Amino acid sequence: MTDSGRLWAVVVIAGLHLLGWGMLLGLVVPMDVRYGAVGPAAIAVGLAAYALGVRHAFDADHIAAIDNTTRRFVDRGRPASTVGLWFSLGHSSVVFLLCLALVVGFGALGQAIADDSSGVHAVAGVWGPVVSSLFLLAIAGLNFASLRGGHTAGGPVWRVMSRFEQVVDRPTRMYAVGFTFGLGFDTATEIGLLALAGSASFGAVPWWAVLTLPILFAAGMSLIDTVQGAVMRRAYLWSPGRSKALGYGAIMTGISAIVAVSIATVQLSTVAHDTLGWAGPFAWIGSANLGAVGFWLTGTLLAVWASVFVLTRKRVGVGREVPATEP
Repeated sequence: MTDSGRLWAVVVIAGLHLLGWGMLLGLVVPMDVRYGAVGPAAIAVGLAAYALGVRHAFDADHIAAIDNTTRRFVDRGRPASTVGLWFSLGHSSVVFLLCLALVVGFGALGQAIADDSSGVHAVAGVWGPVVSSLFLLAIAGLNFASLRGGHTAGGPVWRVMSRFEQVVDRPTRMYAVGFTFGLGFDTATEIGLLALAGSASFGAVPWWAVLTLPILFAAGMSLIDTVQGAVMRRAYLWSPGRSKALGYGAIMTGISAIVAVSIATVQLSTVAHDTLGWAGPFAWIGSANLGAVGFWLTGTLLAVWASVFVLTRKRVGVGREVPATEP
């Protein structure tokens, strides 16, 4: 990261941790607040909310979105230090707003989201994977185009991708991307259920105690997403020397783009099978388990970078890092 990007990320992440854990340990625990008449201790619920945020940062579609966007910004010479941070803040905002709605009395919303058969859950279950898949296909398409040594103008597909690149052209725009991803309610349900544990309403739980949970969730997710984005930016900026840089960049870009397309294909096939009833290959592809793909993708990209780094240092000495162009 540059100094400005590093400072901004540290301030935001540290602030979320201080606020979340400060509220939990300084107010909720001393006042013996329980999330339910006969619920688990507040510290256990807080730890669970934080762990959910950390775990969600490794979801496959989120990793692919952050990684491919970081790769694209580096290729364009644009700032990329805070791609993961802005994405996580956008996604966490959905969780926070849902919990806020529950606090002010919209309990039916939480029940509708938690109910797999509800209309809200059905719409969100389609919206989330479709939006994330379209984003992954678009950003992967731009990265594939860079492998061809430039852009090929013309055609409706290229015009759509060009427009997409103009819209998502800086890290702050990833806030909106993360927000739209979050509207799938895949983690908001878990946080809402934690806040509602053992209670028919929030009447017995102070509003500030409930809102501690989404803050802790945001703290955990923003920490991991920011670190992931920063590490991958470093990997994309580093080059093993002129003679090997092209092959190294092609491998890293190719892996990211292929995985993004694969994840999008699985998600869209799942929607086609579950919502539209399409069978055949859609049922088979949609049955693929994406649970561990995020960890696999992170490990693979880092392994490629580490392997090339070690091999080139042994053969040609210290590698060369491409100068960053961030402000």
